[in-house]
Amino acid sequence: MSCDHLLEHRHGDRASESVTDDRVLDFSVNLAPVEPPLQELIGGQCSIASYPSMDGRRVRDFYAARFGLNRECILATNGAIEGLYLLPRALRLRRVLVPQPSFFDYGRACRLAGAEVVTLRLEEDTGFPFPGIELLAALLEGCDALFMGCPNNPTGTMMPKEQFLALACRFPDKYIIVDEAFIQFTEGFPQNSLMPEVMALPNIIVVHSLTKFYSIAGLRLGAIVAHPAMIGRLYEYKEPWTVNAVAEQAAGLLLDCGEHEEQVRSIVSEGRRQIAEALERNPAIRLYCGSANFFFASVREGWRLDALLPFLGSRGILVRDCRNFEGLHPSFFRFCIRTVDQNSVLIEALNDFASSDEYPGASREVAR
Repeated sequence: MSCDHLLEHRHGDRASESVTDDRVLDFSVNLAPVEPPLQELIGGQCSIASYPSMDGRRVRDFYAARFGLNRECILATNGAIEGLYLLPRALRLRRVLVPQPSFFDYGRACRLAGAEVVTLRLEEDTGFPFPGIELLAALLEGCDALFMGCPNNPTGTMMPKEQFLALACRFPDKYIIVDEAFIQFTEGFPQNSLMPEVMALPNIIVVHSLTKFYSIAGLRLGAIVAHPAMIGRLYEYKEPWTVNAVAEQAAGLLLDCGEHEEQVRSIVSEGRRQIAEALERNPAIRLYCGSANFFFASVREGWRLDALLPFLGSRGILVRDCRNFEGLHPSFFRFCIRTVDQNSVLIEALNDFASSDEYPGASREVAR
């Protein structure tokens, strides 16, 4: 099968049908550690006999009210993924600059639309930062779009908002497409989001997801936020009725989840500090970035990921094996931030791995 086959690329360990034990602590999927209070959905208040709105109206209402956006700047989607695939097709992109490593579907969406993917390599030695504006500008010169996540998945690194704005101003004829699926988890939100900037800069396009921050991945809720002229163009290519009635109902209920949002931010912020401090001196594990609700990590030289994964599995813990991300050395993994108690289980396991006689440093991989 081609690497672009829908089922060829695995996005997370829990996606494996072989994992069915609910007692497993799943750190492999980057969802909020607590679910929102959407019990009203179970109470029969949502009709599934009638068609939903053609344009996901209640999702658009949520974005307008929650983020202070003009409704004409919002196109509701079936999760962020629909937006990621719609954009290259509707914009007829031909040459797109995409960071590596990054979310697999940026490149796949571009290739399926017939676009060439130009790699922007993020350097491991310096912690996978994005390059400065001059290098980015030089690379973007020969492309018609930049397509990236902020925070980036799996590295968790971010590019300053000012740099996006500078690129958009310097290249008004090029599209700056930014996936902000994890932006609500970051310390700088909402000031660091590009969503408020789309009216002033029509070439900035934000893809946003509600599924991560609100832990409702099964409902598939998201949006494209862009200038009204861009939204009108996208409607010429978008399929109708992609947001179902249950998802629309949930979007309306999320407006009453302010306390839940604060709870999520508090848990993630506390967990970020907890994990960073606890693993700072772990001789086997190196952490790279935790700006969102996950950490990007690797086993250090002299340790093997093939030893770590079964060790964690024996403790009932799943993390995300990152070896199928393009451009990475086969020592990287990713794990999400969960509650303090659950984080403690992972921390203990990682520290035990570093001192385990069963998985000693003697069983070492070849040095990089």
